[in-house]
Amino acid sequence: MSETGAEVRAEILLPTSDLRADLPFFTKTLGMRMDMIYPADNPAVAVVSGHGMRLRLDAEVAGPSAVLRILTDDAAFAGGARSLTSPGGTRVEVDELNPPLVLPKTEHAFVVRRLADQAPWVIGRAGMEYRDLIPTRLGGAMIASHIRVPDGPVPDMVHYHKVGFQLIFCVAGWVDVLYEDQGDILRIEAGDCFIQPPCIRHRVLESEGVQVVEIGVPAEHVTEIDHEMLLPNGVINREREWDGQRFVHNIGAGGVFKPYRIPGFEARDTTINENTKGVASVMVARPVGEAPWTKHSGDILFGFVMTGAMTLEGEGKEPYRLEVGDAFVIPPGMATRYAEATADLQLLEVSLPGNPPTQVL
Repeated sequence: MSETGAEVRAEILLPTSDLRADLPFFTKTLGMRMDMIYPADNPAVAVVSGHGMRLRLDAEVAGPSAVLRILTDDAAFAGGARSLTSPGGTRVEVDELNPPLVLPKTEHAFVVRRLADQAPWVIGRAGMEYRDLIPTRLGGAMIASHIRVPDGPVPDMVHYHKVGFQLIFCVAGWVDVLYEDQGDILRIEAGDCFIQPPCIRHRVLESEGVQVVEIGVPAEHVTEIDHEMLLPNGVINREREWDGQRFVHNIGAGGVFKPYRIPGFEARDTTINENTKGVASVMVARPVGEAPWTKHSGDILFGFVMTGAMTLEGEGKEPYRLEVGDAFVIPPGMATRYAEATADLQLLEVSLPGNPPTQVL
């Protein structure tokens, strides 16, 4: 309906060189229905609809052939064909409606990304500014972004991400978000985090001075808008799982620091390892003494300096003095040391899988 209440329809115009033969192709092979045809004695135009489309087949229109993509999980659709061409020239591609999530094999690398190097901020979804923290994306295995959101209401819609793992960790300011089955507005401030399980519906509402680190696995994943769900949706179900993961809203101020995998540091656990059943762990570490050289045997180990500074030493590498806003990735089997840490250092660590075995050298 239009703003005036009048009915509005949209059609996709498809040229056809053989309307008579196209009709059984679209209605029988593709399972659509015919809504209109004219003139009756020598048809030149027909309208068919189905699968969320309305198509106008016109024998009197010249132009290049079109391509339709039909998404379905029915393996028998169109006789199992994945590529077809109608008699009138329209090409049809049939693909999976819900393809399995593909997690690329990690291309391990030692990565350091410093804020002082002036990596560009780019405008992304809903007016947010993104700074890429891992340019190589480890071969597509993950994306890490430093995100700034303009103050005030965020022009966001209810949406979800088809991911294996996604973290939102607040490093400055605050942001309000609504989540499916989690009740009313939830706020994170510096030191707090959310994990967004695969396909949980959510909407960003408002923020002030906010900066977050967002981790997504794999690097390239689909974001879909849900036009039907309204949030809040009147449900609170803290135990619900999405692909085996529970939603986490962790408040940093309530965290307890305990011995860390690296001697000379202690860390607070955000409960993400438990709630993802070991998919990932997210820790905040701080120094309590001198750290030794260590090696981890996990897959991905990402760090981000939230406060303070430290020197990252790596075998065969020049030492890097890291400060607020700097990020790094340490590949498995590489000896490193967190040296010369300032007393106010707070280091965000994200590891996949969670809690990687660590050898002290």
